[in-house]
Amino acid sequence: MQTIFEKSVKGRVGCQLPSSLGSDSELSGLTRGQLDAPEVSEVDIVRHYTALSKRAFGVDDGFYPLGSCTMKYNPKINEDMSAYAPIANFHPWQEAEDSQGSLEILYELQEYMRVVTGLPGISLQPAAGSHGELTGVMLMKAFHEKRKDSKRTKILIPDSAHGTNPATANMCGYECVQVPSDASGCVDLVKMRELCDQETVGMMLTIPNTLGIFDRNILEISKILHGQGALLYMDGANLNAILGMVKPGDMGVDVMHINTHKTFSTPHGGGGPGGGVVACTDELSQFLPVPRIEKSGDAYTLNFDYPHSVGRVRAFYGNFGIMARAYTYILRHGKEGTRRIGEFAVLNANYIRARLQGTYNLPHQGNCMHEVVFNDENQAQYHVSTMDIAKRLLDYGMHAPTIYFPLIVHGAMMIEPTETESKQTIDEFCDIMIKISEEAKTDPEMLQQSPHRTVVRRVDAVKAARNPVIVCNTCCT
Repeated sequence: MQTIFEKSVKGRVGCQLPSSLGSDSELSGLTRGQLDAPEVSEVDIVRHYTALSKRAFGVDDGFYPLGSCTMKYNPKINEDMSAYAPIANFHPWQEAEDSQGSLEILYELQEYMRVVTGLPGISLQPAAGSHGELTGVMLMKAFHEKRKDSKRTKILIPDSAHGTNPATANMCGYECVQVPSDASGCVDLVKMRELCDQETVGMMLTIPNTLGIFDRNILEISKILHGQGALLYMDGANLNAILGMVKPGDMGVDVMHINTHKTFSTPHGGGGPGGGVVACTDELSQFLPVPRIEKSGDAYTLNFDYPHSVGRVRAFYGNFGIMARAYTYILRHGKEGTRRIGEFAVLNANYIRARLQGTYNLPHQGNCMHEVVFNDENQAQYHVSTMDIAKRLLDYGMHAPTIYFPLIVHGAMMIEPTETESKQTIDEFCDIMIKISEEAKTDPEMLQQSPHRTVVRRVDAVKAARNPVIVCNTCCT
């Protein structure tokens, strides 16, 4: 396939400005002059980018069981609502009295988040889950600083946590202390008791964890932390698994974030925008970012008068279009529908577990939550790895699951079907995975060289890392 520059022919024009804007000489002071840009016609541009789009794979193209990122379907009604003129054209510099409809959407979304989490303090301001995570730890830091408790320097992080947790703790100036898992995949309580002391800021607990396991000791974990004056932070990336069934606030959680793309079907990927809602207890709510959206009578206001706030963490009030999508999703499903999201996410993952257990090794036995983690132990005897299995899946028109994560499982394959997928799709995926396992026995070399049917064949990952060739993603192939 040619690059857009290779298609360039001098003199071709892809668009023309209307004459009503003025002549070329009149516009010369407003333009950037000569650009080293390709000269192509409109139809060339359309065909080029349409062809490029067909080379990409997304959840609209097929099954995308990426566990660590929850690649769930984005209902098109969400997009319709976010494109609705009063929402799409809303300008953040408008005064609050002229923004009542938009503020009402945000306020009501806050109220829904309070119900879902069981936590009264809500901020929609963070721009992504990782950003919400950072904001949450900032709240913890502000809490201890206000109490003049300066001896707290470390945050406990289970070895089954999400990878962003240590980075977040470090960015806030804290030491990261890893807590191992026990044989069941849950936090080792004996080790945690040894590590949790008066120097502990809190613990960042992913629940359900990255093994797809709900830690049955969550109340005891909370009790241990609170007994030392520390806080429980919940990484809410896996909230999809417990949505409508259990509230984090009832489990002793002090602060958490929610990835709106994982739980409430807002777009994911491409560098954003995103949403990282933060929820916290009353005690921590005084530290939430400003402005705070509040309701007085029938009017909605932006309140900056919170002296202990950590301040702004985002320009204006976050990504409004993303929040409008999440709001639409919640309204569309209602209370009972929201619970069914969690139920079907868990059912689908356990169906995959039941169908593939035995064919692929399951390091942790028993029921899982929203995702199931296998590894390549059964296929390794044929010199077939998790990478080979993932690449071969592409030949069958399905995206690979998350691989080699969590790190505590060697050769991990983290599979998350979400509530999006039907039994027919899941059966097709399982049939293909079983077939790939048979191929590992009969033709391992073919798997080692896969994919065979994609536009780009397998690259030399080591060479690519050591000698990267950087190209422009906008106009080059």
